[in-house]
Amino acid sequence: MSPDSPLAPTLADRARKVRLLALDVDGVLTDGRLYFQADGIEIKAFHTQDGHGIKLLRQAGVEVALITGRESPMVTQRAAALGIEHVFQHRDDKLTALRELTQSLGLELEQAAYCGDDLQDLAAIQAAGLGITVPNAPPYMRREADWVTERSGGHGAVRDICDTLLESQGHWAAVMDRYSLDATDRGRP
Repeated sequence: MSPDSPLAPTLADRARKVRLLALDVDGVLTDGRLYFQADGIEIKAFHTQDGHGIKLLRQAGVEVALITGRESPMVTQRAAALGIEHVFQHRDDKLTALRELTQSLGLELEQAAYCGDDLQDLAAIQAAGLGITVPNAPPYMRREADWVTERSGGHGAVRDICDTLLESQGHWAAVMDRYSLDATDRGRP
């Protein structure tokens, strides 16, 4: 782990075990506000950096899931665009969904990270191997989580999680190599 890692060493050890990142949607992948057009169509805004982080995490072999209490075609579209196969909508009991998913994937709860921002996420945050919330969550949620991201939901919080998991699991150098110019290309000997 780098010296500027947001995780304490004991949490970094838990992050190394993560094989599944499960995310709430509203308040985590979005800023939590709901937008409706005059015709009743719901609109959600997603952060592109979160999406790229999810793609990088999936390429490193970590499964990603969405578990949301609401049902929205926007969630279905976003999940499809990111290649997320595990999508649970209209599920208020997030822990039951998380248990079903870990069981179907042959994982233990300690191999799962869960990020949510409100009361219906609490049990899943407490049960996951790495329970995460965002700074825009209520204080009682922040107290219960193992880790509170620096950036808020809808503003790059999920990217922070993905980058930290990639770094914790030793994948960060490969990510940087994929996107960086080598020394020769930068005009260096």
